[in-house]
Amino acid sequence: MTYLLGLTGSIGMGKSTTAQMFRDLGVPVWDADAAVHRLYAPGGAAVSPVGHAFPSAHVDGGIDRAALKQVLAADSTALDQLEAIVHPLVAAARQAFIAEHRDAPIVLLDIPLLFENGYENQMDGVAVVTTDAETQRSG
Repeated sequence: MTYLLGLTGSIGMGKSTTAQMFRDLGVPVWDADAAVHRLYAPGGAAVSPVGHAFPSAHVDGGIDRAALKQVLAADSTALDQLEAIVHPLVAAARQAFIAEHRDAPIVLLDIPLLFENGYENQMDGVAVVTTDAETQRSG
């Protein structure tokens, strides 16, 4: 049985460095941010539904994150609508990754908003990356 280890931490704490350490040890690592980038890229599964909901963010066959950010800033209901579209797609990508690596002894799931979204209950363990303020600022 594969042990699912969630990885989280605030911006600039060293999540990417920590994830790379696991990769260097041969652990399969799934990155939530990278999954969203793939979903928003031309041909990605989120392009059509997000583009339909937010037409101004649909640019050159993909989702323009800067344009999407402007939409979210201007409409207080847009974030909930976006999350209703994207979260299931991200969850499906995560589950596919886990299934692909079902024979691995451990799979690391790099999820920046792990606790905020309640995903800790889907993990066998959670590693929280932290550092001092000076190191965070210099990163």
